[in-house]
Amino acid sequence: MLLLEATRLDFAAALNHSVRVSEPAFSERELLTTLLAQVSRSFYLTLRVLPARVRTPIGLAYLLARTTDTIADTEIVPPAQRARALAALRDRILGQRAGPVEIGELARHQGLSAERLLLERVEDSLAVLDKMPAHDLQHLRKVLTTITAGQELDLRRFASASAKNIVALASDAALDEYTHLVAGCVGEFWTRICRAHLFPNARLDEARLLTDAVRFGKGLQLVNILRDLPADLRRGRCYLPEGGLSAAGLKPADLFDPANEKKLRPFYNRLLAIAESHLAAGWAYTNALPWRCARVRLACAWPTLIGVRTLARLRAGNPLDPRRPVKISRAEVRRLIATSVLVYPLPGLWRRLVPTPGAEVGKAVASSGEFI
Repeated sequence: MLLLEATRLDFAAALNHSVRVSEPAFSERELLTTLLAQVSRSFYLTLRVLPARVRTPIGLAYLLARTTDTIADTEIVPPAQRARALAALRDRILGQRAGPVEIGELARHQGLSAERLLLERVEDSLAVLDKMPAHDLQHLRKVLTTITAGQELDLRRFASASAKNIVALASDAALDEYTHLVAGCVGEFWTRICRAHLFPNARLDEARLLTDAVRFGKGLQLVNILRDLPADLRRGRCYLPEGGLSAAGLKPADLFDPANEKKLRPFYNRLLAIAESHLAAGWAYTNALPWRCARVRLACAWPTLIGVRTLARLRAGNPLDPRRPVKISRAEVRRLIATSVLVYPLPGLWRRLVPTPGAEVGKAVASSGEFI
């Protein structure tokens, strides 16, 4: 109970955290509190509940991945210039480049002050990276290399994309590859870092744990893709595979019209089922972790619970209607967090937080072997 009480205090501190902009150089603590809270309130909550031994490598991985993502998404800058900046930052992360990464112009083009600050402080983040222990540095470099590969793939794929020229992924395999590159690899990274620092001697099915970890990350990314469909379309990006759309009698541009939801729905529901199956694997992963690692299990439970709630909203609403975007409110997030903390000491109630997928989910997944 002392652990749970301490966890509750961390929740309160995270939820009421006041963001302040510091003077010139950011310390490691400021990077993982002030800056991280500015660029991701939800992940900041997750980081706050994690044991202190893993906060720095996991928080730093998030900050650097968010930095590369911000570079890739600065659409006012030509794709080739963004690709060069990404490559330079990747080389610096890998220790293959010594000089500073020049991304001042990209920073100036940020509409959000938090993202501008994120780019301006990249050298502070890299300074923390340079001080990481060899074991953590190896895993950080591996996951960030994989993530930037996915971002570079996106830059090439959508180089000519616009609201008037929608570019769609070609196949289920392309979607699966993308979710693995930008998120599935994070599940493996998270597992290896937590395993090394928190439960190195626990008797676990390592292969199954890593497989479920990868599926967990892919599922969270797929939820984001399905939720953000209208916004991505207006950037010229369609992550729904063209083959599935064609089978439904649709072209990517047809998805601008909310009236086409009925034609899209069977294919969209199949993708929802795949996402649900991945989240179920994530819940199995969470429950495979040692029970004493309450903080890590709670940190895994929260995105799972939010993802499951999001999928339910997407099933009930019109995913093509940009006027009614699906969003889980902060009040709902608070309730999910509070519930998970309260039922943690009760294994039966805890396991029922995430429902077991129905038979229709199994059928959808069975017809989509590329996603497993």
